[in-house]
Amino acid sequence: MSIIAIITARGGSKRIPKKNIKEFMGKPMLAYAIDAALNSNLFDEVMVSTDDNEIALTAKKYGASVPFKRSDKTSSDFATTFDVIDEVVGEYKKLGKSFDTICCIYPCVPFLKAQTLKDAYKKMSGHDAIMPVCKFSVPIEWALNLDKDGVIHMADKEKCNMRSQDLTPKYFDVGMFYFCKADKIYENRSMWPNDTLSYVIDELECQDIDTIEDWKMAELKYKVLNNV
Repeated sequence: MSIIAIITARGGSKRIPKKNIKEFMGKPMLAYAIDAALNSNLFDEVMVSTDDNEIALTAKKYGASVPFKRSDKTSSDFATTFDVIDEVVGEYKKLGKSFDTICCIYPCVPFLKAQTLKDAYKKMSGHDAIMPVCKFSVPIEWALNLDKDGVIHMADKEKCNMRSQDLTPKYFDVGMFYFCKADKIYENRSMWPNDTLSYVIDELECQDIDTIEDWKMAELKYKVLNNV
């Protein structure tokens, strides 16, 4: 069984310049994804897919391989994760390498631990894929709509006043990593085939990092989790 970790890290971040290699709590953001993948000892190959020379240099410095550059097509704002994975798989085939399982890891995951990857991969046994999810902190049935004047309207009048314990918990994709059998990715053209298992993580261990405010919140969480 051969497994590859593909860390997707294109350049050109606009809201947080050089986000993927910006220093976060002492080292480049990208280094956390690379360290988790390498320290898990799960992968035959840990590579970074990027179009950016500076990101490539950082990736190599922290132990990942960058055997080829990402194309302009898969570096566009319209490219999907599948497009990136498909390109990487195709390029490795040219090098005579193929993999049974693919783990796509996003670059801004400072809370990702090697043990999390190991536990998720072990739990995936017997399934086609696994992905981390987190429970919404409040029921989504309590959502409110605001009209153009800011007046509140219940999104779901029937359920808005129900007790939380009477509602089924809902979860969201935290966007950290996805394990998937390679053949299933191509059957579905997605990292989420029908038989995708959940790996539930705590809200404290996930954070979208799209703005400076997100970045500052991630730093606070990191300090709490690591007692720094």
